[in-house]
Amino acid sequence: MTAARSAALAATAVLVLLPAVVPALSAQSPNTLSPAERAAGWRLLFDGKTTAGWRGFKMDSMPAGWQVVDGALTRVAAAGDIVTREQFRDFELSLEWNVAPGGNSGIFYRASEDDEAIYWTAPEMQVLDDARHPDGKSRLTAAGSTFALYPAPAGVVKPAGEWNRVRLVARGHHVEHWLNGVKVVAYELLSPDWEAKVKASKFAPHPRYGRNAAGYIGLQDHGDRVAYRDIKVRVVP
Repeated sequence: MTAARSAALAATAVLVLLPAVVPALSAQSPNTLSPAERAAGWRLLFDGKTTAGWRGFKMDSMPAGWQVVDGALTRVAAAGDIVTREQFRDFELSLEWNVAPGGNSGIFYRASEDDEAIYWTAPEMQVLDDARHPDGKSRLTAAGSTFALYPAPAGVVKPAGEWNRVRLVARGHHVEHWLNGVKVVAYELLSPDWEAKVKASKFAPHPRYGRNAAGYIGLQDHGDRVAYRDIKVRVVP
């Protein structure tokens, strides 16, 4: 074999191998921060190994029904809702969720503990298997919606068992829900539209609903297996 042919074969081998190698090298692992994210002020709310920074709603400790499974904060048994130990005012939240077939959960924001349940004070971004859960029949209670108030469009959520990416923005009265890169909900807290929707909803009897300027971020135990990972937050001015 000539030297030129040997060189050509070697180059071809490199070209064949590169597509298999480069993605693995460039992919960012869950529960980590890139240098760019750190520079932008992001920080992890879950380290992928422990439940540090979280506790049960109206509890001092973390309920045993929430466990770290394969790098995800997972509801594995009856436990109740959980909240961050820290409160947040204006922020961006980013995470991934994966729900069981027919499953239901939710992400709460600006929650307080001055009512009997977290959902009586905190708006909720719905986490749902739209295809199998009854709530998926209405866009007002489907995945990505502000539960029972603002609908999210169909066709954005991924099926049960797959990871869905969330970005949730709360800045003053302005709130945005993003699901898999699509802005699915945007609204203004305390606006006339908001007030009318709350007045016509089950939240009407609860005077603190949606009115906290700051509060906890919470994850819902709705009786189904659900996993959360890559949970990170950035406080915004």
